[in-house]
Amino acid sequence: MTGLIEVGAALAPLVIVAVLLVGLLWPAARAMPVAWLVAAIVGFVIWDMPFEWIVAASVRGGMAAIEILWIVFGALVLLYTLMRSGAVDRINDGFASISEDRRVQVVLLAFFLATFIEGVAGFGTPAAVVAPLLLALGFPALAAVVAALVGHAVATVFGAVGTPVIVGFEAPLGSVEDVIATGGMSVGEFAASAGGWAALFNGILGVLMPMFAVGMVVYFFGDTEKRSLAPLWDVAPLCLFAGVAFAVPYWASAWFIGPELPSLIGAMVGGAIVVVALRAGYFEPDATWEFPPQDEWPDHWVGTIEPGSDETDTATADTQSMSLLRAWSPYLILVVLLIGTRVIEPAADFLQGEVAELFGTTVQTNLVFLEWNSIFGTEISGAIDWAYVPGTWLIISALIAIPLFGMRTDEVVGAWREAGSKIVSPLVALVFVIAMVEIMLETDAHFEDGAAAGVPDGSMIVVLADATAAVIGPAYPMFAPAVGALGAFIAGSITVSNITFSAFQFEVAQSLGLPTQLMLGAQSIGAAIGNVIAIHNVIAALATVGLVGKTGRIVRLNLIPVAYYLFVGGLLTTIAAYVVFPTVF
Repeated sequence: MTGLIEVGAALAPLVIVAVLLVGLLWPAARAMPVAWLVAAIVGFVIWDMPFEWIVAASVRGGMAAIEILWIVFGALVLLYTLMRSGAVDRINDGFASISEDRRVQVVLLAFFLATFIEGVAGFGTPAAVVAPLLLALGFPALAAVVAALVGHAVATVFGAVGTPVIVGFEAPLGSVEDVIATGGMSVGEFAASAGGWAALFNGILGVLMPMFAVGMVVYFFGDTEKRSLAPLWDVAPLCLFAGVAFAVPYWASAWFIGPELPSLIGAMVGGAIVVVALRAGYFEPDATWEFPPQDEWPDHWVGTIEPGSDETDTATADTQSMSLLRAWSPYLILVVLLIGTRVIEPAADFLQGEVAELFGTTVQTNLVFLEWNSIFGTEISGAIDWAYVPGTWLIISALIAIPLFGMRTDEVVGAWREAGSKIVSPLVALVFVIAMVEIMLETDAHFEDGAAAGVPDGSMIVVLADATAAVIGPAYPMFAPAVGALGAFIAGSITVSNITFSAFQFEVAQSLGLPTQLMLGAQSIGAAIGNVIAIHNVIAALATVGLVGKTGRIVRLNLIPVAYYLFVGGLLTTIAAYVVFPTVF
C-alpha cells in the first residue's frame, strides 16, 4: 500500500462532505450521514477497524453532540424568550436611537449587537436576527445581510457561550490526551489556553472588522453612479475605537476567565463604552450619511419585504415602556452565573463532580447525566455532562426572565417550541459529523502493539497531518487558518470545523515541531471568517429579509474580508510560531 493510497483513503470522508455540501448543495442533515458511512467503510477496510470500535466511536460522537445541543437549546430558549417578551426589540431600539447615521448604525447593530447575539446563541443566529432589524430601519436587504454577516465574524471564535472551544477543541483532542498531559495540562485546560491564543489572534484581526462592515456598506450600497470609500473615512476613528473597545475585554475575559464569555463581555463592555462616547459627542460624524433614494436602488438590493417596514417585528409587548436595564438583565444574570460557576473554585469543583470544599464540608458529587465506560467492550468511553456546561445556566436565565418580563404562558410556550424546532436539523448533522471525526481519530486505537502489517501507521487524522506536513513543511503556519476556513465554509459552523480539524492541526504542529496551542488559535482564525461565506448561514440570513437566491452574490462580496482575515491571520500565526512565542507548548 503506497502512501498516496493511505492519504486518499483518509481524505475520502472530507472530500465527500465537500462534494455533497458545496458541489451538490445537499443539506448537512443528508450529507453528514453519508460522510460518516464513508469513514466507517474506510476504517473497516483500510485500517481493519473492528465493527464494535466503529460503533463505540460513533456512540461517543453522539454523546458529544447531545452535550452541544443542550448548549444550543439553552441559548435559543433564552434568545427567543427575550424576543417574545420584546426585550430584543428594546435593545435594538436603544442602539438605533443613538444615531440616524447609517454608518454608526452598522457599528452599533451589525457589529456590537451581532457579536453579542453570537455570544449567546451562535449557530447562524446573529445574521438571521440582526439582518431583519437593519431592514426594518431602512437598510437595503442585501446591505443588511452583508453587514450582519461580516460584523459578527470575530465573535464566532467562541460562539454560543464558548461551544467552539469547550466542545470543538476538547472533543477531538481527547485522542491526544496523553501527549497533552506531558505539558502538565488536562485537555480542558489545554483547550481553554488555546482559546486564549485564539482570542489574541482574532482580537488583533477584529479591530478592523467594524471598518470592513462599514466599508462594505458605503462602497457597494452608496452612490449608485460612482462607488467610493470616502464616506468611510469620516467614521474611521469610530470604527477603530469600537474595534479596540471590543477586542480588549474580549481577549481579557478569554485569558483570565475562560471561553464561555469573551463574545458576551466584549460586546457588552465595548458596546457600552462606545455608546457613552457617542452620547458624550465623541466620534459622531459631522454629516449624516444615508443610502440613495429608494427608487434608485437596483433590483438585486431588495427582496419581498419592504425596507423600513415592521414585518420582521417579533415582540408582542410594548417595548417602549421597558427600560434598557430590564431588557438586558437576563444576559447580565447569565454573565454573573457563568463567572460564578467558573471563577469560584468550590462551585466549579462541585458542578464538575470533583472534591469541593463547601461551607467547611468536603463534598463530592456525580452530576454527569450519562457516563459509559468501555463502550461495547472497547477502550472508548464517553459522558454527557449537564450541570457545568453553559446550557443549564442559559435555561435558568430564561426561566428567571419569565416573571421578570411578566410573560404570558403562550409566549413562553412559543419561545420553547421555536427553540426546539431550530435544533432538529443540527441534531442529525452534529451527531454524524462528530461520529465521523471520532472514527477518523480512533482508526488505529484497537491495535495494542502498533499497526498490523499492511495497515497504515497512525489514525486517519495522523496520516493526513503527516502528509500535509511533508508537502507544505515549515510554511504551514501561513496556511493553517485556511484549513479552518475551509471547514467552516463547507459545514457552516466553526464548532464543526474545530471538531473536524483541531486534532489535524495539533498533529501537523507536532510533526513540524510548532507550538500546538498557536496552531489551534490559527484554526479558529479561519473558522471564524469562514462563517461569513458559509452557504447555509448566507441562505438563512437572506431568507429573513425576503431575498432568496442571492447566495452567490453575498459570497463574492464577502470574499473581501475573508482575504484580509486569512492573509493577515497567516502572517500573525507565522510570526507568533517562529519569532514571538516559539516555546509555547
